[in-house]
Amino acid sequence: MHLHVIGICGTFMGSLALLARARGHRVTGSDANVYPPMSTQLAEAGITLMEGYAADNLVPTPDLTVVGNAVSRGNPEVEALLERGLAYTSGPQWLCDEVLTGRPVIAIAGTHGKTTTATMTAWILECAGLAPGYLIGGVPPQLGDSARIGDPRAPFVVEADEYDTAFFDKRSKFVHYRPRIAVLNNLEFDHADIFPDLAAIERQFHHLVRTVPAGGKLVVAADAVAGAEALERVLDQGCWTPVTRFGDESGIENAGGDWRYRLISADGSHFALAAPSDGSGEADRFVECQWAMRGRHNVANACAAVAAAVECGVGLAVALEALARFAPPRRRQELRGEVAGVKVIDDFAHHPTAIATTLEGLAPGVAAEGQGGRLWAVIEPRSNTMKLGTMKARLPASVTAADRVSWFAGPSLGWSLEETVSECRALGVEAEVEQDLDTLIAKIANQSRAGDWVVVMSNGGFGGIHERLLAALAAREGEA
Repeated sequence: MHLHVIGICGTFMGSLALLARARGHRVTGSDANVYPPMSTQLAEAGITLMEGYAADNLVPTPDLTVVGNAVSRGNPEVEALLERGLAYTSGPQWLCDEVLTGRPVIAIAGTHGKTTTATMTAWILECAGLAPGYLIGGVPPQLGDSARIGDPRAPFVVEADEYDTAFFDKRSKFVHYRPRIAVLNNLEFDHADIFPDLAAIERQFHHLVRTVPAGGKLVVAADAVAGAEALERVLDQGCWTPVTRFGDESGIENAGGDWRYRLISADGSHFALAAPSDGSGEADRFVECQWAMRGRHNVANACAAVAAAVECGVGLAVALEALARFAPPRRRQELRGEVAGVKVIDDFAHHPTAIATTLEGLAPGVAAEGQGGRLWAVIEPRSNTMKLGTMKARLPASVTAADRVSWFAGPSLGWSLEETVSECRALGVEAEVEQDLDTLIAKIANQSRAGDWVVVMSNGGFGGIHERLLAALAAREGEA
């Protein structure tokens, strides 16, 4: 079958294209922006890419066209598709029909941490010898590609996004996945471009809950900081599936029936988990783990991933041994390089809660090095929600764990960051705003010092700032 994918270079659609190719289909695709790493990954899989949208991309006529949710009416390729009456479907529907049906699906949902938790879950299952399938919205270095069919009898881990499905299907993507295990990691307001309020997102999450069978499991966050109240409102709308909760041991209500974690080190690089009681008296036995990740939020992600994997028959000790060797997906606390004692870290955080938890997780590591370094946050408010200014009042408080913050005002930002800068300074954080990327890179390169951790946060490419900053640091060192 010839499958054509419109919007193929998005993380979800590109991963779907890899699955289609693995199933033996001839796959072509188009996108407005064809660039690495997704373009490289697709080309290596033998997938033909076309840059730009055009009616001619549908010649010869594909057997089926999969339409990404980033394209809408008015797109010339979509208009040609409709005018010619060609067969089309959405990415989530194709995934359900062609890959997920008949398999035990683990859906990882939540406002934050989906990619990291899904990668952890797939990695644990892989280490346990289950050969899982997966589709992850990022590049997991230990697993290889962002998607894999795996053993057709094994669990399939899917990052379950609440964003809408396609221009013709405004339900959240995750309603198509029909999971046996659903992880509800957290729930806050986001995607202000398509949801009017938090209640609208809660309704979509309840649609997901409705699809989980009575013989399955819901793994639900109990931490108040993770939006647990919103998740409880979702469950109050109706729940037909057993629920196990996970959270910090100090805040979990039912210690005998839920997963609990405790931090042993302040930065979360050393933690312990305790499984729900099985009647053997082991409920309070915490098992320790040391790993490369930092932050309480990542320990919570780990707790959720372990809970899901144990539901698939993996032992707790095996799961924690896997996490001890876990490497995060790209753009999640990813160390891009170190020059002259300055670390440059890439992180996908783009929501105030994610920004705060990322910085709070990294700050103890800077202090522990004892070099007098600073945590310097470099943030591009780029998501649709950020461009609308919906979350701008929360931004100053989100960076209080940093010593310094540089805000980048891109050309599409619809509001001024000057007030945000003033409020940051009032909270004791050195802050500035830049509108020119070259100026920003030069400032960081010239004013950073050994021991500094520069963490770049954006949900986009940010103009290649990471490589350019490392090059500028190297040039400065060469001149010294």
